[in-house]
Amino acid sequence: MSEGEKTRLVAWSRELRSVHERLREALRVTREALAAGGSAEPAARDLLLFCHGFCSALTGHHAGEDRELFPAIAARHPGLRPTLRRLEQDHSMIAHLLAGLREAVDRSAPPAELDRHLEGIAAIMESHFRYEERRLSEVLETLALDADPSRVLGPL
Repeated sequence: MSEGEKTRLVAWSRELRSVHERLREALRVTREALAAGGSAEPAARDLLLFCHGFCSALTGHHAGEDRELFPAIAARHPGLRPTLRRLEQDHSMIAHLLAGLREAVDRSAPPAELDRHLEGIAAIMESHFRYEERRLSEVLETLALDADPSRVLGPL
């Protein structure tokens, strides 16, 4: 295996961690926008923008994993199918939580309610990311998948 091939193989693990860090940062910025908010119209627009951007990024990440990454892992590592099913169930639960946040933002819910939504998403998202990284990092370091990282892990 050439050094270039090895670098590409290891890149999937690094790509996943990098996307997770960007999503954590997007959530942090969203929560800061909420904390700084108040009732001023520009603050409300900023929060709406951050929430929709964060929700879209997280949804795109999970859709890419479900569509591209998980089937590739399952094909090469059938023993990981139960882990992948659990991660897909997490994706479904997070999608439900994101829908609740979107609905709350769209109806201009009070900051305390929005913060509860973000807190729930943050807790599940962090647990999911840690589990995913723990269970899949080794596999991702050896995964030969010739695909665009933004399609597999979502655009960010």
